[in-house]
Amino acid sequence: MTQCAKVLDGGFSSQLSRHVGAKFDDDPLWTARFLQTNPSAVYNTHLDYLRAGAEIIETNTYQASVPGLMKYLNISMDESLALLAKAVELAKQAVVTYMKENTTNDKQGGEKPLVAGSCGPYGACLHDKSEYTGAYGKSMSRQELMDWHRPRIQALLDAGVDLLALETIPYAEEADALVELLREFPRARAWLSFSCRDDRHIADGSDFREVAVRCYRALPEQVVAVGVNCVPPNYVKTLLQGINKEERSQDFIPLIVYPNRGGCYSETDEWIPVPDDQRINLPVLDWLDLGVRYIGGCCKVFAEDIGAIRSLVNRCHPAEQRH
Repeated sequence: MTQCAKVLDGGFSSQLSRHVGAKFDDDPLWTARFLQTNPSAVYNTHLDYLRAGAEIIETNTYQASVPGLMKYLNISMDESLALLAKAVELAKQAVVTYMKENTTNDKQGGEKPLVAGSCGPYGACLHDKSEYTGAYGKSMSRQELMDWHRPRIQALLDAGVDLLALETIPYAEEADALVELLREFPRARAWLSFSCRDDRHIADGSDFREVAVRCYRALPEQVVAVGVNCVPPNYVKTLLQGINKEERSQDFIPLIVYPNRGGCYSETDEWIPVPDDQRINLPVLDWLDLGVRYIGGCCKVFAEDIGAIRSLVNRCHPAEQRH
């Protein structure tokens, strides 16, 4: 029987662009710059996804590293850490507003949405698309990766996120580093989602299923799910098939998937985009049968798309659990 899943938000940059009326792909801070320059747009983007039915929203911190904020905003370390905390506060404010709206509108039930602290890979801060190749992997040790990720994770947890989104991971060693780093924060819960080059391998060429299962089994008390994000939807089924082939509950691995609208990298590492209005085919119910327990969208997946996912997931929710 199909099980229920939590609905995530969609592509933050895509939805945010509707509020600021501009594209910003060439900015080394990407959307994180708006934490300083236009926080109301960040808040409203969160609210768009909550109103569409998202039960978990991510902070606007994917490309916001402490060194990056210091360099590109010309601010101090303390100011950078404060900006990360502000990202959490903006998401929480949106949740408060959404819950008040529910009360005002006399909606029944509905759990309070969660806030996940978005942590992109080291490659995201390089702003050279290496989160889709893992090219930096050979030049960094596991300890260096842990040391780079630690300040942001600490800041997000200190600010009160409900869980961490360790996402778009292109490199197996970085995934292992993140699992090891999580042990330093035993109360933290996180998902790990990978950047994949095709329907079998993560970006560095490692076998996706092997790496994902290893990461989950290494720390099941803290890793709430493993899966993929920012992959074309047609990759998803093959990537996830077989992870939950065993029906015994003790072997079950919760999966997470939030694909993009269909964009991907070519064999020559050139990004092949798709139009914002390209029809998106998300066989949500089939993915739930594979063990997906968290589902949303990534680049070019807008609030209305999350609303459509919400409607599909509602088919397997008891009525009293729906928003």
